Amino acid sequence: MPTDSRKNHAGLSDFSDFPSLEKGTVWLVGAGPGAPGLLTLLASHAIGSADVIIHDALVGPDILELAPDGCALIFAGKRGGMPSAEQDDICDLMIAEARKGHRVVRLKGGDPFMFGRGAEECLKLSAAGIPFRVVPGISAGIGGLAYAGIPVTHRTTNHSVLFLTGHDRQGVVPSAVDWNGVARAAPVIVMYMALKHLGDIADRLIAAGRSSSDPLAIVSNATLPDQKVRRGTLGTVRTMLRAQGIAPPAIIVAGPVVELGERIHWYRDRLRSNGNG
Repeated sequence: MPTDSRKNHAGLSDFSDFPSLEKGTVWLVGAGPGAPGLLTLLASHAIGSADVIIHDALVGPDILELAPDGCALIFAGKRGGMPSAEQDDICDLMIAEARKGHRVVRLKGGDPFMFGRGAEECLKLSAAGIPFRVVPGISAGIGGLAYAGIPVTHRTTNHSVLFLTGHDRQGVVPSAVDWNGVARAAPVIVMYMALKHLGDIADRLIAAGRSSSDPLAIVSNATLPDQKVRRGTLGTVRTMLRAQGIAPPAIIVAGPVVELGERIHWYRDRLRSNGNG
């Protein structure tokens, strides 16, 4: 239960049923797709209980402001093409802070286990004998698309969805991917961290049999007030990227559900003015 300066952010009168973030412990916490209102109650409780928060680049300042007074905020972001913290150094930092007796939150955008290196960090903590807990978060591939009015499944279009990362450990298009299998595996493909290589990925999917007319949407800054949605097709990806100057972070989806977004798109006008809700 939060004590002294630690905050009850959820507006609940009683956190007694929540697990306690103990000294010398690390919690890997999913911060969701961006909007602070999409934090889970347990994530909010963790942030308000921390002595140290080691956070990714996609965790916004509105979320970090929920940290208690005196909490150390340590940036450990990894952004493609930019100077980034090494993963081994991040793991060593978590272990070192826990061994100092601190309550440590490793705060990650989206969900820790969805292309977020959360499993790697858990394995390192386990090997070091550091107690840890995983607090799942809303993934951008579901929650971010929902803010664009795009459902990842719909009974009349698809009963399956495939989640794909756009680069491997070397920062290039994953070479181990069976593109023929991916192209046929599901009507809907959701792509994370794929903007840089999207043209090459689209070419590979089309070469593997995917239709060039497959609807595609790029949702940048999902769930935030400056969210933008660009729509096209697999075959027009390169034109979209050249013409519209799209910058990360972005979540990308291809498949028939994209067309539903034009009718379901709700995050606009007065609702968007609520911004972080």
